[in-house]
Amino acid sequence: MEETNKEATKDEIKYKGIRAMPFVIGNETFEKLGTIGSSSNLLVYLTSIFHLKTITATNIVNIFNGTCNFGTLLGAFLSDTYFGRYNVLAFASVSSFLGMLVLSFTASVSKLHPPECENQGTAPVCVGPTTGQLTFLLGGFGLLVIGASGIRPCSLAFGADQFDPNTESGRRGISSFFNWYYFTRTFAVMVSLTVIVFVPKGSPLSSVAQVLVSAFKKRHLQLPQQQCFSLFNYVPSNSLNSMLPYTDQFRFLNKAAIKTPEDQINSSDGSAVNPWRLCSIQQVEEVKCLLRVIPIWVAGTIYYVSVVQSQNYVIFQALQSDNQLGHINFHIPPASFIVISMLSITIWLPIYDRVLLPWLRKFTGKEDGITLLQKMGIGIFLSIVTMVISGIVEEKRRTLAITRPMLQMTQGKGAISSMSGLWLIPQLALIGLSEAFTLISENEFFYKQCPENMRSIAASLFFVGMAGSSYLSSFLASLVHKTSSWLDEDLNKGKLDYFYYLIAALEILNLGYFLVCAKWYKYKGRAGDNKEQEKNEKHEGKACVCFRYGATGYYASDCRTPKHLVELYQASLKKKDKNPEANFTFENQIGVVHLDVTDFFEHPQGKIDHLIGDGSVAMEE
Repeated sequence: MEETNKEATKDEIKYKGIRAMPFVIGNETFEKLGTIGSSSNLLVYLTSIFHLKTITATNIVNIFNGTCNFGTLLGAFLSDTYFGRYNVLAFASVSSFLGMLVLSFTASVSKLHPPECENQGTAPVCVGPTTGQLTFLLGGFGLLVIGASGIRPCSLAFGADQFDPNTESGRRGISSFFNWYYFTRTFAVMVSLTVIVFVPKGSPLSSVAQVLVSAFKKRHLQLPQQQCFSLFNYVPSNSLNSMLPYTDQFRFLNKAAIKTPEDQINSSDGSAVNPWRLCSIQQVEEVKCLLRVIPIWVAGTIYYVSVVQSQNYVIFQALQSDNQLGHINFHIPPASFIVISMLSITIWLPIYDRVLLPWLRKFTGKEDGITLLQKMGIGIFLSIVTMVISGIVEEKRRTLAITRPMLQMTQGKGAISSMSGLWLIPQLALIGLSEAFTLISENEFFYKQCPENMRSIAASLFFVGMAGSSYLSSFLASLVHKTSSWLDEDLNKGKLDYFYYLIAALEILNLGYFLVCAKWYKYKGRAGDNKEQEKNEKHEGKACVCFRYGATGYYASDCRTPKHLVELYQASLKKKDKNPEANFTFENQIGVVHLDVTDFFEHPQGKIDHLIGDGSVAMEE
C-alpha cells in the first residue's frame, strides 16, 4: 500500500496554470504569423508577383489552408499515440520556420519568381512562373503545412491541460484561456497583415475502433433491460478519462459491452482478454461522446464557408474601391482590410470576458454564462447578416464603378469604383464578431465534450472542419465560375453580390440544421454530477446508481434496487445470531461478493437460491 501511494504521488499531474501560458500562446502566435496571417497577403502575392489568375490564386490559398487544417488530424494522432504533444510541437515549430524561410526566398531572390510585367501597347504582358519557381513555392507551402499540422492541434490542448479541471479556479482558467488564446491568435494575424502533461499509452482511436468492431460482431444479440447493471464495466487504474454516466443515445453501441460465455476476463486486473470482442461500457460512452459532436462539427464546417468567402473576395472588392484614406495621400493596402475583422475580435473578447461574462453568470446562474451551443448559434446567425450586408455593399460598389468610376484602372481588372473602401468595414466587423462567438465556442466545445485522452484529436476536429470549409469554398467558387458570370475577373462585369446571397441562403439552411442538432445534443457529464436528475430517474426506474446494496451500514431507501433483492436482504436480517450480510457488486469493484447481480437480471423469474453469509435463502416470485 505504501509503494502504491508513492507511485500515485510520483505520477500525479502537476498543473502549471497561468505560468505556462506565455510559452504556449507565444509558440502559437508565431505559427499564426507564418500561416494564417500570411494567407490574405498570399492572394495579392500570387496574383501580382507570380501573375496567377484570381480564381487560380484563390483555389491555391483555399487548398493550402484546407491542407494545413486537415493535416492536424494526423498531427493529433501522432501526438496522442506515439510522440506526445511536446515533441510534436518542437518538430512542427522547426518545419514552420523553414517554410517561412522558403517563402522569404521566393520574394527576395529574383530567380525564384517571375519577372515584372512589361507594358506593350494598352495591355500589360505578364509572364507566369516556371515549373521550378512554382515547385519551390509549393515546397515552402508544404513545410508550413507540416508545421501547422503539428502546432495547431497540440498547442491548444497542451495549454488547456495546464489548468486543473477539478477546481473552480481551474475550470474558469480553461474558459478564460480559450478567450485569450483566440485574442492572441487574432492579434498575431493583425500584426502579419499590417507589419508583415501526460502522454497516454496506446491510441485512443484504437479504442474507438474496438467498440465499433465489437458492436458489429454482437449486432444480433439482444440488449438486457437493465443495461447499466448487466453490461461489462471495467476502468483501468491508470485511465486518464473521467467516469461517464450511462446515456441512452446510440444504444446499438452498447452491444459491444455485452458479456457472452465466449468472452474471457483477465484474472489479474479484470480487463477483457480480447478487447476486439468485449469492451467496457465506459469505452462505449467515450465513443458516444465523439459521435455526438460530429453533427455539430458539420454545422461548424458549413458555417466557416461564409468566413472564407468573405475574407477572400473582400480583398478583390478593396482592389476595385477607393482606398484613399481621407484627403491625405495614403492608400490602404487591400490585404490590410482583413485587419478590421481581427480588430473586431480583439475589442470584443476582453469586453465579453471581463464585463459581459460575469453579468451573464449572475443572470443565468451558469458558470459559462450561456452555453457553448447558444454562442455558436449566435455566431451562425451573424454570418447570415454579414453575407446579406456584403451583397448590398457590393451591389452599391459595382453600380458606382459603372456610373461614376475613378480615372485609374486596376492592373488586369476593370475600373475602380468611387465608393470608399471604408464601406467594407461593417461586413468585416460583423464577420469578426461572428468568429468570436462561433469559433471560440467550437474550440472549447470540442475540448470539453471529447474524452480527456482525445483532446489533441478534439483540437484537430476544429481545424479539419476549417479544412473542409476551405475545400468546400474552393468547390463552390469553381462551380459558380464555370456555370455563371458571377465571379468574373473584373468584379464590375460580374455579380459577386449574387454569390454572397447564395452563401447567405446556405447559412440559413445551416442554422436550421444546427438548431435541430443543438436540441438533440446531450452535454458530456461525469458520473454523479447531476444529483437532481439521478433522483428523478430513481423514481422512474431508469437510474443505475447502486453498486452495493444490502451490506451492513449500506442500506438506502431511495436507492433503486430490484424488489426481490430488497426482500432477499430483509430475509437475511432475520438471522440475528450470525448477523449475515447480503452483498453484491460489479466485477472489479472492491468488496466481498456473495451475490452475483447478473444472475438476478438474467433470471428474474422463478426460484432464487443464493448463499447469504453462512446460510441460504430461497424465494419464489
